[in-house]
Amino acid sequence: MTDQRTTVEGSCHCGSVRWSHEGLPDSTTACNCTVCRRYGALWAYGFRDEVIHISGRTEAYVRGEDIGFHFCPNCGCVVCWLALEPGKDGRQWGAVNLRLAHDPAIIADVPIRHFEGLDSFEDEPMDGRCVKDYWY
Repeated sequence: MTDQRTTVEGSCHCGSVRWSHEGLPDSTTACNCTVCRRYGALWAYGFRDEVIHISGRTEAYVRGEDIGFHFCPNCGCVVCWLALEPGKDGRQWGAVNLRLAHDPAIIADVPIRHFEGLDSFEDEPMDGRCVKDYWY
């Protein structure tokens, strides 16, 4: 469940691509798959045009058959990932990169979930760290 009183906003470095996440996320995910560990992203999930909103032109690196990692073609920041196909209900699942939030103080206490995306594809136990522990 998210806190609907807060909208988190962010953008790429040059500002060409912007995103918002309606509500403060309950958690954010740090994944150690071969792509996410290189990007260093912290993902906040939702359905596009419902919880997450993305504007501006992006290009995508398509990984496998299910997911596209979208980045700004001007400055190269990884802004989000989106499912390549909508679900059976017509909704598109994705996530925005919380590391690009405009106001880090809003998300400082959001807990980090670790996802073992390299081998087991399972959530790891929470260890008490939150976004502010990852800023440095």
